[in-house]
Amino acid sequence: MSQRIYGQTKGGKPITDEMIEELADEAERGFEPGRLGEHRRGPGRPPLGEAAKSVESVRLEPALRAEAAQRAAAEGVTVSEVIRRALREYLRSA
Repeated sequence: MSQRIYGQTKGGKPITDEMIEELADEAERGFEPGRLGEHRRGPGRPPLGEAAKSVESVRLEPALRAEAAQRAAAEGVTVSEVIRRALREYLRSA
């Protein structure tokens, strides 16, 4: 009977029932804290400064969202940065 293959790893190694069992056993034993960093995918989101940030939701009309996206693209920044700049300017002028 041939062994079932579920895909392959990033390195091209076939993912088999045996590999899945080995990984499950390792997970059940727990990971060493020093080894967790070996599995990072990337650097993550860059910080926006020194202080902790919060995430807020804002509902925008489609036209306003489109204008913000156009402005962000023109300035080479994110829509979030355009919104932050607009809010800072509004609060300073109040």
